[in-house]
Amino acid sequence: MKKLLFIFGTRPEAIKMAPIIHEAKKFPDLFEVKICLTGQHKEMLQQVMEFFKLQEDFDISLMKPNQTLFDITADALKGVENVLEQYTPDLVLVQGDTTTAFVGALAAYYKKIKIAHIEAGLRSFDKYAPFPEEINRKMVSSLADFHFAPTIKAVQNLQAENIKENIFVTGNTVIDALLWTKEKTLEENGYAQDFNYLHPDKKIILVTGHRRESFGKPFEEICEALYELSHSFPAIQIVYPVHLNPNVQEVVKQYLSNCKNIFLVNPMDYPHLVWLMNHSYLVLTDSGGIQEEAPSLGKPVLVMREVTERTEGIEAGTAILVGTSKEKIIAEVTRILNTSAYYEKMSQAVNPYGIGDSAEKIIRILQENL
Repeated sequence: MKKLLFIFGTRPEAIKMAPIIHEAKKFPDLFEVKICLTGQHKEMLQQVMEFFKLQEDFDISLMKPNQTLFDITADALKGVENVLEQYTPDLVLVQGDTTTAFVGALAAYYKKIKIAHIEAGLRSFDKYAPFPEEINRKMVSSLADFHFAPTIKAVQNLQAENIKENIFVTGNTVIDALLWTKEKTLEENGYAQDFNYLHPDKKIILVTGHRRESFGKPFEEICEALYELSHSFPAIQIVYPVHLNPNVQEVVKQYLSNCKNIFLVNPMDYPHLVWLMNHSYLVLTDSGGIQEEAPSLGKPVLVMREVTERTEGIEAGTAILVGTSKEKIIAEVTRILNTSAYYEKMSQAVNPYGIGDSAEKIIRILQENL
């Protein structure tokens, strides 16, 4: 039996790890599965843990007010060290590009424990965008023993950095989680009632925006674009779950709080977000995960970032990189709303991130290679 330790601390990590954890638990004679939470996120993470029926075995609980990247990195490293001394796994699994992922991999390396990197090989080629995620994932790649890449492009990125061994194309486990969640929300009644402020016959535009590299003038331009679109298209409904960061809250409320067809709502738990995405016409986001998820639901995506590490969606035609330019955001939204053929082409493009069998592939590879 091999001992697997999953280390994560944010909501996106939990969503993408959940399918692998459940798949590994199908083989109790082969794998012992433990979960370590760093607490990089707290409330939002707990919602996902409950929804996917996950229970942590170790909780570092590092979250504290006004902490910096220095605090998170140092505290998480010491916390993971203590966990690895209590529990000596054969493999540590980390996901994506968070500080938790980097610290988990570094701690495992210090203990000479094998490391598996889920969602390996993404690159924006700009070390400050996204910040600090681009450097986090590059450092994890330099430490990992298994690289589970979502696409061929991600494999090529790794090979260009002279990483040659144990690279596997698996798709992205976020699609596994998304499709499972979609079925769950369709089976259970009640989700629609939570959106009774929306008109059932009007098109919904879902907006998420919170990236720190956009704070300041770029984020103001995003809000100005939404304000103008709400007035140019009074029949659309813009729903914006507003991140709790004060840098986001203050600007959003300043620009958008008095628009009748813009609904500023609290951050949603994952199933409600999936329900809303599934019922939206179009998605505007700076999130990494949503760039992968929305195309599986047939929703065109406008990416409000200057660069993206998920270029496969741009190349496949499921997404357009609009940056934070007010003029470009308005122009592309207008084009999609006014040109049905253009909309259909985007909504029917093939999602390059997989079909929902990524967790099964990853566990099968570990069975063969551990």
